[in-house]
Amino acid sequence: MMQDWNGYRETLLGRVGEYAKLSPDTIRGPQAMDGAAAKTGHLPPKMHELIALAVAVTTRCDGCISVHAKTAVEHGASREEIAEALGVAISLNAGAAVTYSARVFDALAALPSK
Repeated sequence: MMQDWNGYRETLLGRVGEYAKLSPDTIRGPQAMDGAAAKTGHLPPKMHELIALAVAVTTRCDGCISVHAKTAVEHGASREEIAEALGVAISLNAGAAVTYSARVFDALAALPSK
């Protein structure tokens, strides 16, 4: 069964709003970081959202996927552009597994020989 992403996003944002009332500074932190990244204006908003989507996939964050997919489309991202950004995420995530596998062998090499 496919998730109701629109309903999920609305529920999520409502819960985040409830949490913000209980701990406003905690929520202001991530908002400030996102705002600071966009504030420089070096990347157009669509590019910012495509990057956010790729990161959301690699961090497995459904809430981030829901919010940034909607915002990317609102900023004019096409399905093809989104697919390309996700292709980068997929290639890097697999690449990260290969790279971190090498770190396992580094850790093994640091163990005393038997």
